[in-house]
Amino acid sequence: MTMKMKQQMMNKLGLLVVAVAVAVAMAPAGSFASSSGRGAPMVPAVIVFGDSIVDPGNNNNLKTQIKANHAPYGMDFANSEPTGRYSNGLIPTDFIVQGLNVKQLMPPYLGVELSPEDLKTGVSFASGATGYDPLTPVIVSVITLDQQIEYFHEYRKRLVGVVGEEETARIIDGALFVVCAGTDDIANTYFTTPFRSVEYDIPSYVDLLVSGAAKLLDQVAALGARRIGFVGLPPIGCVPSQRTLGGGPHRRCEEKRNYAAKLFNSRMEEVIAAKTNPATTRMVYVDIYTILQELVENGDKYGFTETTRGCCGTGTIEVTGLCDARFVDICDNVSNHVFFDSYHPTQRAYKIIVDYIFDNYLQFLLA
Repeated sequence: MTMKMKQQMMNKLGLLVVAVAVAVAMAPAGSFASSSGRGAPMVPAVIVFGDSIVDPGNNNNLKTQIKANHAPYGMDFANSEPTGRYSNGLIPTDFIVQGLNVKQLMPPYLGVELSPEDLKTGVSFASGATGYDPLTPVIVSVITLDQQIEYFHEYRKRLVGVVGEEETARIIDGALFVVCAGTDDIANTYFTTPFRSVEYDIPSYVDLLVSGAAKLLDQVAALGARRIGFVGLPPIGCVPSQRTLGGGPHRRCEEKRNYAAKLFNSRMEEVIAAKTNPATTRMVYVDIYTILQELVENGDKYGFTETTRGCCGTGTIEVTGLCDARFVDICDNVSNHVFFDSYHPTQRAYKIIVDYIFDNYLQFLLA
């Protein structure tokens, strides 16, 4: 065998190894609960309520325009499959379950065939574009947070059918519950539609959202949750679409939206501090405002060259139905972008955000 032939074989072997590694890291649907191979699970299950940041595909079969089950979404997922995740690949809950050694991917509760192992290790009930304001999901015909709670009760019955009541209680008792919503309330319901802004000023609308979020936390605690991670709001005014809609000709970060997010976050920190009781339910406020603002303002430190536009189309307004590979171009190098569409971060940005959460909050979430 010539040296040239040997080199060609080595190159092919190297590509095969890379392909296998990617396939393992991004297991396709149907393999949600496969072992991560990195040690014992830190929690028995992860259970998620929220919006598009943590929705792995629950909206796919709804009669709504808020979907991500078409290209280019999922372009870096296994087999370039658009699963309904609002990104080019994995979303935060995938990285969370991987980091906790629970499984490779977080499955949606709806629209997929869940195995017994999937049920035992947790699901996401999240629905893109829902919110704490009861009007928010109604406007776009998505799943309300109250309905997500109802789906949990249905899920629990299914789990009892698989493992019995005693084991179900053990799983729920040890599970990490994640709550993540609110961005759509401010970005869409308040600042984009006329329904709430004529009725509420920003502080009073934040009061409405805080009331809805507090109610949800009480509902989740009543489910038997002992560990709840409550994810705060990002700098909404710095999201590409909000720069476009409210940031003027230079598309600067829109400060009223950021003010609303910061006000909500500070209020929820107080609510959570008052509600948490380590003897019954530990609630932990998780700040993502700081890390996403850092990525937007100092993206070059993390290897990002584009922090104000998404990868999809012009990057200024395209999201869900407008971000469609049949009609718009995709950027050449998605890893250079903080945002994939005009609203949602890229897989690489999400990984950095989850690493930040693990570094700063994991010890409290698992205490």
